Amino acid sequence: MENMNHSALTHGMGVAAIATAGLIVFAILLIPLIFYILSLQKALGRCAPESRAMQPGLVWLLVIPCFGIIWHFFVVLNMAKSLGAEFQKRGIAEEPQPGQMLGLIMCGAMCGGFIPFIGPLFSLAGLVCWILYWIKIAGYSSKLAS
Repeated sequence: MENMNHSALTHGMGVAAIATAGLIVFAILLIPLIFYILSLQKALGRCAPESRAMQPGLVWLLVIPCFGIIWHFFVVLNMAKSLGAEFQKRGIAEEPQPGQMLGLIMCGAMCGGFIPFIGPLFSLAGLVCWILYWIKIAGYSSKLAS
């Protein structure tokens, strides 16, 4: 009987350790996502209201599990429309839909991450494209701030 209680206690401690580690990993992954979303929100906020294809606060829908994966396509498309309209309004020479191609490749690669066997390759490509897209949007945002 005592052996069974010790086994159950050990199992419970293992489950708690795994759950704690999972929460720590989740928090570590959530922090860059929050800063990314803040960058997107800032870039949209620097566009005049008449140039915006979406409200800046709507980027926060990216944190919703599963929905955020699909919503990311809409954010990329609307970010490109908004930035393009704002650059045109200000007379700043820039591509017509800034960041759209890279953003769509990023979204597609992230979706490809769910494909069995080759998913990790797509996920890695998606991560690289995500970082590059983030840098690109931050650059456009800085251009609008100056």
